[in-house]
This record gives sequence, structure tokens and C-alpha cells, in this order.
Amino acid sequence: MIKGIHHISMKCAKAEDYARAKEFYRNVLGLPIKREWSEGVMIDTGSGLIEIFNNGEGECSKGAIRHFALMTDDADGLAERIKAAGYEVFIEPRDIVIRSEPEYPARIAFCTGPLGEEIELFCERRA
Repeated sequence: MIKGIHHISMKCAKAEDYARAKEFYRNVLGLPIKREWSEGVMIDTGSGLIEIFNNGEGECSKGAIRHFALMTDDADGLAERIKAAGYEVFIEPRDIVIRSEPEYPARIAFCTGPLGEEIELFCERRA
């Protein structure tokens, strides 16, 4: 019955946070807008949406979600682009192997987005 994740939602309390978030996802990461309305925007990742609202109240806080991952074919290039735009890459690109059955090799990096969200850049590798 479940077909996948439709969207991840974030709220901005300040107009400048909303503008910075749209700039990051559209221009730094190069993702297109799927739809936009007075209270928000949906940005297309190719396999799900990032929804950003501009009507949040109070301060942003971390919830139970640790991070979300965006699939890429170039974790290194994207990490450099993110750093060049002035954002923190707090785990530099590196190869990992998830010790599952079967093993799952990947190249990953982590950055902090404009709202303080943690984003994993995930590149699948062949075993």
C-alpha cells in the first residue's frame, strides 16, 4: 500500500529563512519548483518533494528525525558546491559499506541546510 515517501516538510518563522531555504534548494542544489502558493513551495527531488512553509511560528527546533538523504551521482561535487555557497559540510565525502545482507556500498557526505536541517548526500556504489 505504501508507495514511497511523498514529501518532507519544514517550516520557516522568518521571511529571510524562507528566502534562504528556497535559494539553497533551488540554486545551490539545483532542484526545480514543483508548485508554489502563498504559504509555501514544493521542490522536486526527482523521487519525492521537499515542502517548505513560510508560516511557522517561534524558533525552529530539532525533532525526532535525525537527517534526510538526497540521492546523487556526485557526492564530492555537490559537497564542494555547497561549501562554495557558504554552507557547512560537517562530514566530508567518504566511502562507506553498510554491513547488511547484501552489503550496501555508498559514498556519502553530510551538510547543514539553511534551516539547520541535516542533509546526507548519498551516492550508491556497486559492490
